Amino acid sequence: MLRSVVGTWGLNVLQMAALLVLSPWVLARLGPDPNGLWTALISITGILSLFILGVPMASVRAIAEGVARKDAAAVQRAVSTCMAICAALGLLALAVAGIAYLYFDARVLGGTAGAGLDPQTLDSARMAFGILALQVACGFVMRLPYGILEAHGDFLARNGVQAFELALRFATTMALLSWRAELSVLALVQVICMLAEFAVALIVLRRRHPDIRFSLCGYDRTAARSILSFSIFAMLLNVGALLAFRLDGLVISSFLPARAATEFDLGNKFFDPLMQLVISVGAVVMPMATRLKTGGDTVTLRAIFLRWSRLSLSLVLLVGGYLMVLGPEFLATWVGEEYREPSGGVLRVLMASFFFYLPVRGVALPILMGMGKPKAPALCLLAMGLANLGLSLALVTPQGIFGVALGTAIPNLAFAVFVLVLACRELEVSVLDWVRESALRPLVGAAIPVSALALVAWQWNTGGWPMLIGLGIGYVLLFALVWFAWVLRGDPDLDLSRRWKRG
Repeated sequence: MLRSVVGTWGLNVLQMAALLVLSPWVLARLGPDPNGLWTALISITGILSLFILGVPMASVRAIAEGVARKDAAAVQRAVSTCMAICAALGLLALAVAGIAYLYFDARVLGGTAGAGLDPQTLDSARMAFGILALQVACGFVMRLPYGILEAHGDFLARNGVQAFELALRFATTMALLSWRAELSVLALVQVICMLAEFAVALIVLRRRHPDIRFSLCGYDRTAARSILSFSIFAMLLNVGALLAFRLDGLVISSFLPARAATEFDLGNKFFDPLMQLVISVGAVVMPMATRLKTGGDTVTLRAIFLRWSRLSLSLVLLVGGYLMVLGPEFLATWVGEEYREPSGGVLRVLMASFFFYLPVRGVALPILMGMGKPKAPALCLLAMGLANLGLSLALVTPQGIFGVALGTAIPNLAFAVFVLVLACRELEVSVLDWVRESALRPLVGAAIPVSALALVAWQWNTGGWPMLIGLGIGYVLLFALVWFAWVLRGDPDLDLSRRWKRG
């Protein structure tokens, strides 16, 4: 399990590196207002992704059950059935895209965000909407190979395919935007990369699992009912996540100038890759929880819950501690001094809530899903998303992007508390035991490097890349020293000092 997670983290590091290079470059090529329209485009076309109804998550669970029983026929039925469902839902999403376009054209392009922009930019945004809508609809089927690989535990193969797509996206974005800096061209990059990624994923799937046929020949109506019954709750998770994290750009663009969406997006920029780091743990934990639950091994499952909660919290504290102290300075150096205050304030508000939200989202929620207990966390995430949307709409006019950040942060905290208590109850672990085993040492340990970093930032000028990079390296080394010497001590799988002595 550790090998799979670490391999995925390596991919996440590459994604962060690409983000650091591409984001300011794309912003410089497009400009702040068109970049704000792109943020709104991603938000509104993201709504179409809801029509997948949680089938990808349900497919991993259905295929993993067949793998656990070594039932090849059941695996093929799950694959074919999920493929048929995804194709049908993709067509439905494409049909609904027309309604979404009417809102985008009237409220965003015809409103405050589009005011003052030239007709060529507006026409390019309309074309980009159509391209992205087609990409989202086709992506329903084209993401299914990842579900098959995850259910078999082939995370290294999956990561290889995603690394290829990342390199291709980086190269095509640089090449095509250098040729023509338009929103429609940026949307075309998404389609090119999706098609190439799908082709490579099929090749990998054929080589690693030649018995699985990516076709409709094994479609089973009974299996479809079972998959859809689970996917309804997975869909609620997707709806909640969309409302909580993907509609902020649309809310801002509907009430504020397009530049404000860019300012919020830059402050929010680091949280998607950070979320992917902890979700990487969940992607491994969920099918493992299904297999352990099927085999009745709750003792191992309980140990995984505590151990990986500690590791996820440690990871969030490592990245989040640096961002809380030096995040605004980093943004000023990375994209420009004018983004220090607005984007830096958003970053700090969101990071404060993600300290609680991310460890629960990365471990507790996937374990509950893998155990076949999706109802309560799904409804809770949906409630969190609705609260986020309501608070953001209420605060966006009086408080601007800072109010939208608050509208995201407050529901995050409530969700984390509820799902943590629920997971502890299902696994027969007291919340106090979870705090003692998973949270206490990481929180105390993080206080040392974060305090040292804050002291340096208070005493000296931390501007410029050499200072930011040097402080980052020193912070990571001090953080690692504390973890090596104390936080991980006593854990049979994660105690590095014990492994060092054995070596």
